Amino acid sequence: MRNKTFLRHLSLIIALMMFAGVLAACNTGSGESTQGSAEGGSSTSRGDKVTLQFYMLGDAPKDLPTIESEINKLAEADLNVNVKFNYTSWTDWDQKYKLLLSSGQPIDLIFTADWTFYQSYAKKGAFLALDEMLPKVAPALQAHVPEDMWNAVKINDKIYTVPSTWIEYVTEGIAYREDLREKYNLPKPESMETLEAYLEGIKANEPDMIPIADSNANHTHGIRQLNSKLVNTAGQLPYGLDIMYDSPSNVASYWGSAQHLEDLKTYKRWMDKGFFPKNVLNVKDTSNSLLQNGKAAVILSGENPNKFNADVIKIQSTHPDWKLGYFPYPNAKGFAQPVHPIHNGFAIPRSSKNPERALAFYEKLVTDKRYNWLTEYGVEGKNFEVQDGYYKMIGDAQTNGFPREGMNGWAWRNPEFMLYDKSFDDVLSMFEELDKIKKPDIFTGFAEDWTPYQAEKAALEQVEKQYLYPLNVGLVADVETGLNTFMEKAKQAGLEKIQSEYTKQWQEYLKSAGIQ
Repeated sequence: MRNKTFLRHLSLIIALMMFAGVLAACNTGSGESTQGSAEGGSSTSRGDKVTLQFYMLGDAPKDLPTIESEINKLAEADLNVNVKFNYTSWTDWDQKYKLLLSSGQPIDLIFTADWTFYQSYAKKGAFLALDEMLPKVAPALQAHVPEDMWNAVKINDKIYTVPSTWIEYVTEGIAYREDLREKYNLPKPESMETLEAYLEGIKANEPDMIPIADSNANHTHGIRQLNSKLVNTAGQLPYGLDIMYDSPSNVASYWGSAQHLEDLKTYKRWMDKGFFPKNVLNVKDTSNSLLQNGKAAVILSGENPNKFNADVIKIQSTHPDWKLGYFPYPNAKGFAQPVHPIHNGFAIPRSSKNPERALAFYEKLVTDKRYNWLTEYGVEGKNFEVQDGYYKMIGDAQTNGFPREGMNGWAWRNPEFMLYDKSFDDVLSMFEELDKIKKPDIFTGFAEDWTPYQAEKAALEQVEKQYLYPLNVGLVADVETGLNTFMEKAKQAGLEKIQSEYTKQWQEYLKSAGIQ
């Protein structure tokens, strides 16, 4: 009797499951498909409503709750999803990013770039391959990205990120207060000599102002670009290595070299002259905020043309009597490299519980103007307006809760939809000048695999913070002894093993890519 009852229940369960399957199939084919853009779209099962966890680097804009609410009205109607936008903040973002990808925490979309080590994380299996999902879930997105860009982001012949299609230059340069330069008749900071003279003039005439805004010892990369010909302009080389563009197979160590010692002595001299505040390593404000608020005069690292334009816009809205100047490092080096497709992208981490829904949503961000404008510029009429084809902020940087690209949405820029502030005409002119001295990017396609030296890498990071950062801002009285101590500790942490293995991987990459 019990067996018959069990069989009846089992038959009922099977019948219900079969009916649910038929119903789901009907719903899928009944026209309830997502639209990837006005011209066409993807097709993926709506299913039960889910919340996608979307991770971006940096700090969230004040009006993010409003934007999130408006986006979710669209996403619920189109895809039956909600989206939660999460931000890391810029404080220790790299450690937070590493933790996000290693903890197994459910994440559906995360920003990627060469400077977030996309290549290495992809190689280590942190992201899902998108090759099979794209035509099935996001055909409009697949068609939007040119084939050469898809090929450029492949790691081991697989696509792990969706690249931005807007071509720009993110080569760095010096941003500085031009109005103060004119006021005090200072030289333009376009060489080591004129930079130091400019900083001296700021210190003498504006004693309450911090001459150098860079607050976490990253100015060293900018100085290397200013005083070293043919060094990599696409990004900072790790582990103190030196690779020259015209002879890329020759790898040397900058750390511990005579040039390194000379540069560190420069930073000590700058600290003695008051160019850095004594608490520089504990300053929490970003370099850009220090410049925008009038607390500092110069940014030496991380200031690419697009960021410079954002600074110009914010300063014009709050201090229209101030002026900013800019000197691109490529002008000192003699060449520039356009951005590599890897530079801005979004990937689906392996921990995602909704990968297809996530990709369908990302297709909307890129190819649907409603989603794109909301997340790039905010609410029209509240955060911005369009005047003569240009973007115009409503209010100013203090009153506007969502400035242009306030979500740091660099990766889903769509050239067909982009709005520029009128001041961006200057940046586009700068791009035209950089086009005249451009060379191919030979560096960003390299995918470092730090697995063989993962423990040494972590140990070296701690040694850098403890021994090198104070040297970089002139806080060590005896520079030569301090450098020797750093090198000794770095070698104990495994520096030589790291440099050797990195060099081996780099040279193998050059050979496979046919780069001489």
